[in-house]
Amino acid sequence: MQEVSAIYTIRSKYNTLSAKEKKIADFILQHPKESVNPSIEELADQIGISESTMVRFARKLGYSGYQRFRLALAREAIPSNEQVFETEVNETEDATETVFKNACKNLEDTFAKLNRQTVRETALLLAEAKTIYLMGLGGSNILAQDAYHKLIRTGLNCQYASEFHMQLMLASQAKKGDVALLISHTGVGHDTLALAEELHNNGCTLIVLTSNTRSPLAKMGSKVLGVSAGSSLVVAESFSARISSLVLIDSLYVLILEHMGEKGVDNLNKMRSIIAKRRL
Repeated sequence: MQEVSAIYTIRSKYNTLSAKEKKIADFILQHPKESVNPSIEELADQIGISESTMVRFARKLGYSGYQRFRLALAREAIPSNEQVFETEVNETEDATETVFKNACKNLEDTFAKLNRQTVRETALLLAEAKTIYLMGLGGSNILAQDAYHKLIRTGLNCQYASEFHMQLMLASQAKKGDVALLISHTGVGHDTLALAEELHNNGCTLIVLTSNTRSPLAKMGSKVLGVSAGSSLVVAESFSARISSLVLIDSLYVLILEHMGEKGVDNLNKMRSIIAKRRL
């Protein structure tokens, strides 16, 4: 649809909405800014309706889905500087201070809610996997590549591809005894869910790293590693959540090496030795 004011669209179509949809409309009209950041699951709980009603509401307004509606609402309700920094901006701070403070807070929030036992169990699954598949799309692909860069040092059998169709081909080869780490900030992308479904259907153990632990993707994971979403889920890949994800991947790497013992150290030293030969 041609992009118009989300607020205007709600008001102009208000009389065509059902009673439950009007409940959503009333909440958003009263709290437009506060309606942007929560996930569809969180906002549905807050309003007291189902997720499916939220989707029907967005489509009745003319949007292809709830995410498209939320982006339209964000452009209207969130000041442009907050859309850039993904947090409320203090005018006394410069850009560098704002970004660093937001990243530090995100790390603290992630660590505070992190289930350390789940992290240890996840590391054990990866250490004992026949093959490890490292996957993610868009900005999450950068995280998957970082995980590949770390875990290949251990000598474990790791598979990674940067392009969706190549990842889908890898997923088609997965089998029982394999483990996939699938990374997604929102956990709602169609292509990401297609990867998860293919891995699941092939009996591959699925580990999900996400900011949205109530997403459709998270519900498919055998293990779910959650990172704080920061102040906003509007941007497709929150840079503060990315930092926390990288640190969490580092934690898995260290735990895997601890589990592997001398074998892991030997493999690591082999890698260091061959790299050292290429240095002056």
